[in-house]
Amino acid sequence: MTGPIFGEAFRAELAALFRWRRDVRRFSAAALPDGAVERLLAVAQGAPSVGLSQPWRWVLVEDGGRRAAVRAGFEACNTAALAMQGQRAGDYARLKLAGLDRAPVHLAVFVDPDPAQGGGLGRATMPEMAAYSAVLAVYTLWLAARAEGIGVGWVSILAPEAVRAALDVPETWRLVAYLCLGWPEEENAAPELEREGWEVGRPAVVYRR
Repeated sequence: MTGPIFGEAFRAELAALFRWRRDVRRFSAAALPDGAVERLLAVAQGAPSVGLSQPWRWVLVEDGGRRAAVRAGFEACNTAALAMQGQRAGDYARLKLAGLDRAPVHLAVFVDPDPAQGGGLGRATMPEMAAYSAVLAVYTLWLAARAEGIGVGWVSILAPEAVRAALDVPETWRLVAYLCLGWPEEENAAPELEREGWEVGRPAVVYRR
């Protein structure tokens, strides 16, 4: 069987998708279409995983109380982070890193570090491959969402164990990502952190041996 041949036009659109995959922090509160999240998760299930273990665990956070607990945890972590930023604290605070208040969809992504599926293949010397696989699933979902105009924001200012407890998932699961999904309030191909003067993206550095 011959695989698909992707032409120049498709490759150009794919490059544009990579450029426009931005970390969204400001969302419209408008709901996503019915079935959109399930469709994105189905695409993400096809992400590569070590030993075909598919170790990611998706948790849609729909309960208001659980969302509030995550939001409170963010506030506590954000306050601590601001105290550590020194002179950059003002700039950091202005970035409003959470879409937790307005994004219609909250999705927590955990990894089962020792899944039965896959038979342990590929993890004997690098057990962290399970978590890396979950990250690939997150990125696959992210690109699929962006292709539909849906924005994704990754909230990293959280205490993983507090999130795990708030969502009442197995103790062995480890938090990989807490994602906000929804329609972006604004569109820009440049990263917000770059636009705000926080940091500048750099070209790849390649070491040859």
